[in-house]
Amino acid sequence: MKLVTGATGHIGNVLVRELLGRGERVRALVRSGKLPVALEGLEVEIVAGDILDIDSLERAMRGVDVVYHLAARISLAAGPDPETERVNLEGTRNVINAARRFAVRRLVYASSIYALRIPDSGLVDESLPFDPAHCRGAYDCSKAAASLEVQQAAAQGLEAVLVCPTAVAGPYDFQVSEAGRGILYNLTPGVKFHVDGAYNFVDVRDVAHGFILAAEKGHSGQTYVLGGDRLTVREVAEIIWEAAGGWHVGVHLPDWVADLAAEILPLFPGDPIVTPYSLAAIRSNSNISHARAARELGFRPRPARQAIADAVRWFLEQRGEFLQVPETIAKATA
Repeated sequence: MKLVTGATGHIGNVLVRELLGRGERVRALVRSGKLPVALEGLEVEIVAGDILDIDSLERAMRGVDVVYHLAARISLAAGPDPETERVNLEGTRNVINAARRFAVRRLVYASSIYALRIPDSGLVDESLPFDPAHCRGAYDCSKAAASLEVQQAAAQGLEAVLVCPTAVAGPYDFQVSEAGRGILYNLTPGVKFHVDGAYNFVDVRDVAHGFILAAEKGHSGQTYVLGGDRLTVREVAEIIWEAAGGWHVGVHLPDWVADLAAEILPLFPGDPIVTPYSLAAIRSNSNISHARAARELGFRPRPARQAIADAVRWFLEQRGEFLQVPETIAKATA
């Protein structure tokens, strides 16, 4: 039996699909309420609960041999965010303790490329340490601290592997991830603004496969980057426009205008995709290597361009859900 926390998220639900496709029995820890649309129609066992609820977490852990811990709170806040720290750090401690108690064979932890200490120049690779003291925001710091807890548990005997995905794109993005919001913004016809910057993008299906490879082949305590290709913001937009069709006009925003927008937009209602955090991310060093994952796991991602184009096609297929709901478009384009 395989347990997936965070199974309703983008990577999580694709991981569930990948495991089921391999004939695995899968259990998902899901918050109480209606079955999430991301898991509808899938032969997955649902356990209602939360990683902060130890009793429910232990119920979910019984009879499990591999735990994929993906549940996390994502925050773009630049300053402290106690709830993000509580979910990401305390929740991971709970998972570690439950895995020990029920003698789980292996824990695969979803860390983040943002949790690594990224140098200003040179190659970003799997040798870099996790460093909570040098982070961009609350999410990064909480994931770095939680990653150190997993590494410590591995040093103490727990079979645990850490994976660090880069920016994930692809189908089954039911909750509209951060990358999905950018895709939706550029998908609709019209004048589109873009800024300087770039990032490393990888297909969500390859990341899900990478998690399984980490469970099967990863060395305990080791970190594996699951990355793809470096693309500029403009290149990503052009891939989306080509896949979506229709008319699009790109307008470049100088850095000073982007910085001003990033300071002003968060003051208004909505959840803008341009924030000081997001600008820092795309301006940071995005020369990312997944050489260790390729060498030790056999990780071979498809081109990132295909991932983004397939995400566009999936959103278009879900047109009634994502492209005709004013709130969704407003959130994606704020």
